[in-house]
Amino acid sequence: MGLDVGSHTVGIAISDLMGWTAQGLTTLKINEEQEEYGLDELLKLIKEHQVKKVVIGLPKNMDNSIGPRAQASLDYGEKLQALDPTLEVIYQDERLTTSQAERMLVEEGNVSRKKRKHIIDKVAAVLILQSYLDTHGN
Repeated sequence: MGLDVGSHTVGIAISDLMGWTAQGLTTLKINEEQEEYGLDELLKLIKEHQVKKVVIGLPKNMDNSIGPRAQASLDYGEKLQALDPTLEVIYQDERLTTSQAERMLVEEGNVSRKKRKHIIDKVAAVLILQSYLDTHGN
């Protein structure tokens, strides 16, 4: 499973059974400020899809340092792992993934701004997971 963690949403992608391709699954609404992370819903999806590994996008700064958004992703992974210690949580460098997802939706998909807003995080999660699958196999 791949996750693109934002401050308001978490995009979720899942791989096929062979671990070759990533497909968008859903987007969870969260609220970082109120410490509502949607982890109960996420754990239901993890159980439903028999997930063993979760790949979380790590949006490092261009100089490879950990900024606030990358720290939020690390914190999210720690919270998830605390709730299910059997999960393998992996962090995948995802610099520019969201902008790449937006470019794909505009240039290749001709998706309107309103629709992009609702699916961009799910597409970014697909890119994160596919990048991991391409470099690490299943």
